[in-house]
Amino acid sequence: MSITDIKHFLDEKVVQYNNPKFIESDPIQIPHQFSAKEDIEIAAFLTATISWGNRKMIIKNASKLMEIMGNSPYDFVMESKPVDNLQFVHRTFNAIDLQYFITGLRNIYTNHKGLEAVFNKHIANDNIQSSIHHFKGLFFELEHPERTQKHISDPYKGSAAKRINMFLRWMVRNDNTGVDFGLWNTISPSLLSCPLDVHSGKVARKLGLLNRKQNDAKALQELDTNLRKMDPDDPVKYDFALFGLGVFEKFN
Repeated sequence: MSITDIKHFLDEKVVQYNNPKFIESDPIQIPHQFSAKEDIEIAAFLTATISWGNRKMIIKNASKLMEIMGNSPYDFVMESKPVDNLQFVHRTFNAIDLQYFITGLRNIYTNHKGLEAVFNKHIANDNIQSSIHHFKGLFFELEHPERTQKHISDPYKGSAAKRINMFLRWMVRNDNTGVDFGLWNTISPSLLSCPLDVHSGKVARKLGLLNRKQNDAKALQELDTNLRKMDPDDPVKYDFALFGLGVFEKFN
């Protein structure tokens, strides 16, 4: 298939999957429970953080997490007193990690003007991966358990940073269909990177959009380059097509 044929094929799949029905089976349904910007941001960030493994379990545990936070994520994070007896676990993310994530988020909103301001501040050379790298450093600027650092990936250390790239897609893209939120208008969707995972990677390789075998930072750069050829203004809309083809159609 030529790049033009691939574009036409994937454009049709974007229309098929980038619609409200997608929300029903996707972790993005968790932040869609909220209306205030900060609640959406925090719910989305924490949900994206635990988004690996079985999707039903991700949704179940993210829902539990919102219940722990009294379904008021921002107020819960900004509560000044320590939270005692947190009980939570999703795979390797546990109560120790959650406790620090609450502390780290409070620091972001109290001292750094919030998540949007932090990610916008460190965009370098039109590269959102630079923002992710600097965000991780800032997020862990307070004393923290060493184990907790593994729950935020660093593209400068070779990671595709799938979960943060997904979070950024949720926040930045305004798809006019009600799936992605488009809350952050200070960052251009053209800068976003595809949340590369096993599903989107396999489909991308089958279509010839990706040759590298590992799903790492170099693979992400290769995939981003090809997606931008098809739509330089909104390249990550194709995440819906690649993911949908892999998960729902077993295209890979």
